[in-house]
Amino acid sequence: MSSSLPIASNLYFDNHFQRPGVKLLPNEFYTTSEDMVLVTVLGSCVAACIQDRTAGIGGMNHFMLPDDGADAGQPASDSMRYGAYAMEVLINELIKAGGRRERFEAKVFGGGAVLAGMTTMNIGDRNSEFVRRYLALEKIRIVAEDLQGNHPRKVAFMPRSGQVMVKKLRLQQEAGVAEREQALMRQSAEARAERLAAARKRVELFATPAPTRPKVELFGAAGGAGAGSSKPRIELFGASPRPINTNNARTTEEA
Repeated sequence: MSSSLPIASNLYFDNHFQRPGVKLLPNEFYTTSEDMVLVTVLGSCVAACIQDRTAGIGGMNHFMLPDDGADAGQPASDSMRYGAYAMEVLINELIKAGGRRERFEAKVFGGGAVLAGMTTMNIGDRNSEFVRRYLALEKIRIVAEDLQGNHPRKVAFMPRSGQVMVKKLRLQQEAGVAEREQALMRQSAEARAERLAAARKRVELFATPAPTRPKVELFGAAGGAGAGSSKPRIELFGASPRPINTNNARTTEEA
């Protein structure tokens, strides 16, 4: 993986899954062929878990905005907050590692309505629609999903096996998720405003005479995911699961 990209670096040993783990923060991604678990917590953000079962590799990203983030010259860590860039990076890094696009399968999660005052923007819904549309255009099959709703989610993905487990969280228990995403949303808007101001300043400088120009940054029981032509069941953290939609994804609320 390229060191210039925002690769998740929070490595630890996961006592529940008894294997090395990586915790992904917003705007990060990770790919591996090792027997590891990739874990993230999602509010309105979306994570795509993509696997090449034949090659035994997979990866996860975590993005917060459905836009393409096409501002010229912005760093990769800023671009990763945008879905189009985050998906492109994940797919390209998997291909570099020996994956084949025609063998990729995706499982997608998140897009919850957890941001207070953001209902008119429907960030979670837009993220969910974006990831479905993007993968359809890339001809990458979504074999399981758990998107939208009103809850934050904790997701654990085993790239080698393709197994995914999801735990629905009460917003009160994970209030930090919404707060973090609101802070990132403000940071994103401020960063765009700063880039726009800098661009305008550069334009104004061209009209300024040369002498006056100024000099110019955990879990419950585990299980295996299903296989076959239909979307497999997404495994759960905790107990007493209940079905929530027609794509066989299941969920549970933490007591």
